[in-house]
Amino acid sequence: MAFWSSSMLPLLGLLSLFFLHPFSTSSSVHAIRLGAVVRRPSPDVPIFREAPAFRNGDACGTRDVDGIHVSMTLDANYLRGTMAAVLSILQHSTCPENLSFHFLSAQHVPEIVSTIQATFPYLNFRVYRFDSNRVRGKISKSIRRALDQPLNYARIYLADILPANVRRVIYLDSDLVMVDDISNLWGVDLGDKVVAAPEYCHANFTKYFTDEFWSSPEMAKTFKGRSPCYFNTGVMVVDVDRWRKGGYTQKVEEWMAVQKQNRIYDLGSLPPFLLVLAGNIKAVDHRWNQHGLGGDNLEGKCRNLHPGPISLLHWSGKGKPWLRLDSRKPCAVDHLWAPYDLYRSSRVSLEE
Repeated sequence: MAFWSSSMLPLLGLLSLFFLHPFSTSSSVHAIRLGAVVRRPSPDVPIFREAPAFRNGDACGTRDVDGIHVSMTLDANYLRGTMAAVLSILQHSTCPENLSFHFLSAQHVPEIVSTIQATFPYLNFRVYRFDSNRVRGKISKSIRRALDQPLNYARIYLADILPANVRRVIYLDSDLVMVDDISNLWGVDLGDKVVAAPEYCHANFTKYFTDEFWSSPEMAKTFKGRSPCYFNTGVMVVDVDRWRKGGYTQKVEEWMAVQKQNRIYDLGSLPPFLLVLAGNIKAVDHRWNQHGLGGDNLEGKCRNLHPGPISLLHWSGKGKPWLRLDSRKPCAVDHLWAPYDLYRSSRVSLEE
């Protein structure tokens, strides 16, 4: 399933509200019940409606043989986005029973885990603790504070964190929704590449690095023999085995150490990925990352959809759809995210 962008955008927004949203609204919000246990939700953790159980296809095989592994980060500030992303993936998957989610969290917050269990009772997932100390001394200040958070760097350590039996994983940011079957992305042939992602070769690649980088003859030779293109690390298919064997975590860390000394880029975790992998990834169709919907990194101005088919909508950039919707100053594209929002905004009460 995919849809197309054009002057139909306002209509798409309205239609999505009526046809994509599978939930009825409710004015009452209750405590979370896990078996016989009733937990009063934390004031720091949002409350969500329970999602339905999706059983979308026949002859789906088994999770052991036909499983699809998805990894995302868990952060209280982005939890609303994560829940919407998970819902969209399940809803559009032919075989949702085969999905396994691997969540990375910088803190042990039992309320977040119980919230996921209560919202998606049938979800197969596991939460892994990411030790923020592993990157604290390696992070340099970027142009936006959100990019400096340790959890933003957790994707670098996926191969160290995930179990050995996870040999391939799709890494996804929390500010996106999928409107196509994730198995179509999962099935990409990586060949001998470590990462698959949409490439954007029309972008001005030089702007991702400072004058100090390009003025250094030694560093400027980094891309010799490659034709580097920008790619967004918020949507990646990663060959975890090749990543481990090739020592790619260490390669990315080495560039982070250079950045601490020389200020060779202004963004967060993206540039060291580009330094290691740009020009040497498997390019997939742009439909799998309609990115930049959050606007630029400084002001978050509204942006329209790019022309062409769409399988994934990504609010990368400063503006997040849930914040703009709550402020009652949404961008037009935010209405395409709203049908997947499970958030309950009314007052919390104990379940009777």
